Parts: sequence; structure tokens; C-alpha cells
Amino acid sequence: MFQGKIMNKKIISKQVYSLQGIVKIALLSAIAVVLTLVSMPIPIFPAFLKIDLGDLPALIGGFALGPVAGIIVEFIKNVFNFILKNDGTGGVGNLSNFIVGVSFVVPASVIYVKKKTKKRAIIGMVVGVISMVILSSLSNYYVIVPLYAKLFSMDAIMNAMKQANPYIKDMKTYIVYAVIPFNLIKGSIVSLVALLIYKKVSPILKG
Repeated sequence: MFQGKIMNKKIISKQVYSLQGIVKIALLSAIAVVLTLVSMPIPIFPAFLKIDLGDLPALIGGFALGPVAGIIVEFIKNVFNFILKNDGTGGVGNLSNFIVGVSFVVPASVIYVKKKTKKRAIIGMVVGVISMVILSSLSNYYVIVPLYAKLFSMDAIMNAMKQANPYIKDMKTYIVYAVIPFNLIKGSIVSLVALLIYKKVSPILKG
């Protein structure tokens, strides 16, 4: 059993670092960049929280090639979005997207690659969404919003949040009424789409 785990890790490592693996990761990263550029705001959330499917290629890459591939796709996606899509946050938004994306993709792919069944995929994505919600809450509270406050005034940030949702009155209510539900919705949408398309695209990635 232990030898089997070692062999599995070696196979995944070969898939990631081979020429084919690099090409697949590059393709997934390009798709992720495009998907991130197409985003949809939700009226009850602040304008900077937008739904997109940019984590989908990273999740599919993590399932097919292992969690390292998912991390690489998330990293490349955010580097290129920082270059192409100047959102005026000095990269803070990209840092947040990377933290949240990795917190979703890594647990999901780690659970799935150990035993590739639909049940494990669902369990992995559920755990991934929970991890995403926890990490996004902690990172926003302790890292992301304080960094935003250095670029803009905290009053301006809070006013933008309150305009979107009157229930948001401070950092704690921002986490409860914006960060948690937003990431639950986004993670669920990405998971559902992944379930629908993964089996159709996985032969291409494995081939």
C-alpha cells in the first residue's frame, strides 16, 4: 500500500514536469486567464466580489495531474491577470484570488487523486469549498482588507461594502454577509461545472 502511494506520487510528478505536462498546464492556465476576465457581479455583494470560473481549469488540472499542477495554474492565472487586468489594487486582489483558489483546489485534488471515483471527487470538492470559505474569511480579515486599507481609506472601503449590502457594518459583518456566502456560491458553481465536464475532458489531459 505504501509502495503504491509512492508510485502514484511519482506518476503525478512525471505528468507535471514532463513536456506534455508543461504544455497541458500552460493550456489550462491560458483558459483560466480568459475565464477570469469574464466575470459577473452579484448585486448583494461589494463590486470587487465577482463570480468567475477562473478556478475551474486549476481544479481540473489538479484532478488530472495532481495538486501541484493546480497550484501552478492558479499562480500563472494571477500573474497574467495582474499584467493584463489592472484593477488598481496593486496586486492585492490577485493575492486574494491565489490564496482562495489554492485553498479550494489543493484539498479537492489531494482527496481525489488518492482514489479517482465520483464519490471522492464530490467529497474533495465539498472539503475544498469548506477550506475556501475558512481561508478566505481569515485572509480577508487579517491580510487582504488591511492591505486594501493601506491603498485606500478604511472608511471608503466600508462605505463601498455598505452600499452593496446594508447589513455590512464592520469587518465581522463583511465576513458573515459577503465573504462566506460569496465563496460558498462560487465554490459550488465551479464544483458543479467540474462534475459536468471533467470526465469529458480528462482523457485529453491524461493522454
